[in-house]
Amino acid sequence: MAKQKGYKKSSALGEFFRRATKSFSSKLGVFLLLFIVLACVIGPFLSPYGVNDVDLFNMYAGPSKEHLLGCDSMGRDMLTRLLYGGRYSLALGICASLFGAALGIIIGSIGGYFGGVTETVIMRFMDVWSALPGTMLCILVSNAMGSGFFATVIALTVGGIPGTVRMIRGQILSERSKEYIEAAQSINCSSPVIMFKHLLPNVIQPVIVTTTMGIGSTMIMAAGLSYIGLGIQPPNPEWGAMLTEGRTYIRTNPHLLLVPGIAIALTVFAINLMGDGVRDALDPKLRD
Repeated sequence: MAKQKGYKKSSALGEFFRRATKSFSSKLGVFLLLFIVLACVIGPFLSPYGVNDVDLFNMYAGPSKEHLLGCDSMGRDMLTRLLYGGRYSLALGICASLFGAALGIIIGSIGGYFGGVTETVIMRFMDVWSALPGTMLCILVSNAMGSGFFATVIALTVGGIPGTVRMIRGQILSERSKEYIEAAQSINCSSPVIMFKHLLPNVIQPVIVTTTMGIGSTMIMAAGLSYIGLGIQPPNPEWGAMLTEGRTYIRTNPHLLLVPGIAIALTVFAINLMGDGVRDALDPKLRD
């Protein structure tokens, strides 16, 4: 049978991107975030200054032709440090969100699928875990493990696990009694295959949305850790660490605080707009 004129087969991934960028706000979020990511990846290679190049003659210099965003208290170029620092901030937000989601999915899938004593033990442990405020838990872990990238990722990861576990467990409870699961069990599929090949694709949509929108809040948390002396520390140019360096000069040289602060705000704004688009793309009620 001949194909209809004008018919074009689209992949599932292409259809997802079409729905995710259907609104102007989601398109703006995607383009803004892509611009920030590309600037942070490529920009430092194009800069004529090193990230820690000190110029004592330009200490506290304001924006100029040579230094578009000015210089810090040691004469280091703010734009170069901002682009380098974006790598740390974006990597912290993305890695911590993904690791937390992955651990939450695994634990929640085990508890929701097996039920019984396994589910009870896991959920009671999650209740104790979530009883501690996420910010406090993050600070305690970061203080115990010290500064550094990987230690900060672990500290940021632990706070988001209980919520993901509860979400996945609830979704699996509503799915595990359906016919396609009974069919998989009848042909002797193993428990891991049923959980991660059959159940997970049908319950993971809410986790994708919450993880995407949680990257922004994780970045803010990472900046907060650096601001209070934990997390990534100077001279590494993470945006939170740059805020810490600039807070002393908020009255005399406000650009030292405004530059990283605006960068954080714009990035979180872009991620939230993109998260709204992902939510709309995965919501079956909004599909055309």
